[in-house]
Amino acid sequence: MSNYQTNKPGDDNNRTSDHRNREEFEETPTWAAVVTVLGYAILSALGWLRDFLRHIGLEEKRTAHDPNPKDFVPLYQSYECFYTRNLYTRIRDVFNQPIASVAGAKVHVMERVSDDYNWTFKFSGKKIPSINLGSYNYLGFAENQGPCSEQAIKSIETYAVTTCSTRHELGHQRYVKELESLMAEYLNVEDCIAFGMGFATNALNIPTLAGKGDLILSDKLNHVSLILGARLSGATIRTFNHNDMKDLEAHLRKAIISGQPRTCRPWKKILIIVEGVYSMEGSLCKLPEIIELKKKYKAYLYVDEAHSIGAIGSRGRGVVDYWKVDPNDIEIHMGTFTKSFGSAGGYIAGKKNIIDYIRVSSHSACYSSSMSAPIVQQIISALSIIMGRDGTNDGQKRIQQLACNVRYFRRQLVDMGFIVYGNNNSPVVPVMLFMPAKIAAVNREMLKRDCAVVTVGFPATLLTESRVRFCISAGHTKEMLDHALKAMDEVGHLVSLRYSKKNPHHRWVELDHADYDKEYTS
Repeated sequence: MSNYQTNKPGDDNNRTSDHRNREEFEETPTWAAVVTVLGYAILSALGWLRDFLRHIGLEEKRTAHDPNPKDFVPLYQSYECFYTRNLYTRIRDVFNQPIASVAGAKVHVMERVSDDYNWTFKFSGKKIPSINLGSYNYLGFAENQGPCSEQAIKSIETYAVTTCSTRHELGHQRYVKELESLMAEYLNVEDCIAFGMGFATNALNIPTLAGKGDLILSDKLNHVSLILGARLSGATIRTFNHNDMKDLEAHLRKAIISGQPRTCRPWKKILIIVEGVYSMEGSLCKLPEIIELKKKYKAYLYVDEAHSIGAIGSRGRGVVDYWKVDPNDIEIHMGTFTKSFGSAGGYIAGKKNIIDYIRVSSHSACYSSSMSAPIVQQIISALSIIMGRDGTNDGQKRIQQLACNVRYFRRQLVDMGFIVYGNNNSPVVPVMLFMPAKIAAVNREMLKRDCAVVTVGFPATLLTESRVRFCISAGHTKEMLDHALKAMDEVGHLVSLRYSKKNPHHRWVELDHADYDKEYTS
């Protein structure tokens, strides 16, 4: 029934080369694309009409007024305001949903009500217990009990909550050095430096590594933190098509042959920037091929493993582990602690001379406060469990359970006829919605069925590529996943989400569940 191959969780050796690189990006049906564009066109037309009615006083204007005096250049971009007023506000209830519990496998969503069409909200006082399918809690370490929480709480008794200083002044505590040493050992590299914010790890450190006269080759689907960091660097930026090695090589060849614009001088250096797992697509970078190209053309490689570290590979060491490449073939290893480790912050790892340079040159290292003791201790505790230093195999069990859950969940979505993007083994599972009305409908209907999900649309995605993005966790039980699959089956039938032309359409009860249960019994 399924187009997917199955293998034992965590077993990399029995994956074929094709299965490793198997990614689904089924083309948008033409009729769905046309209807989606028409939907946005109708919404925009109605929006302009309502703006006109507000302007002449027939409709109350609820938005903030531009504070600038008359004849000044507008402070806000007009289309952004228009989009917020007339499109985003209509479905604002499905975004920024507050929770009132630990963001574990289950979460309590605080119910909000609005009597003015989502311009304002009030809390009803009701908490909705839901299966959490939106948080990046890949290994299930987002907990308020257990060894990680206990050690994090204990660290406050010793070190308090903060140092109130940067590491260049009086904020260099030994627990941060312990984290960096442990992370370098885990990644099998020479050195590592940790930062208090994952976004800033990219945005403020890429300018340290690249500048004027350098060329950055960036995947078109890279995260905004990478885009911002590249822009702040002052380097020339060129993008290549997502995971397209031929296009990347064409850019590399052109850069080597033509050099810099106008002067034709050689680039000082060329930096290729990619992600391990792309957070909106669920795809994995083609790391072996990228390494081959970067060696061939003498470029440097920056790999963002925010969504792959801990979540991919038989030992949870990211795409480097998944593809079994030499960590020394990558100059810059970047990742965050906000996902698989259940904490906050980010890191950059690699050769000692590069990390030493970042320590003294990075704005993030010089001007940000030192990481908080409980935050660091949470990471150290989770990392120790993953590495097996706690004397148990709990870390390996979590890694295997995540891999098992991902295949179990993804296979059934595909076999029900949904268009599912991404790699077979990615914990990010996007299901395509396409039409703007379905962004809100799917979110609301899933919450009615006790499933908290994240739906995403334009401008975070292309106009015709709205989606619901499931994030699978090792903390999810088979019963939770079955409940979510049943709910998605019902919602998919209700709002017509089965777009796939490659796979037959089935209801969840029609599937051969014994086949999928092998994921849990093998």
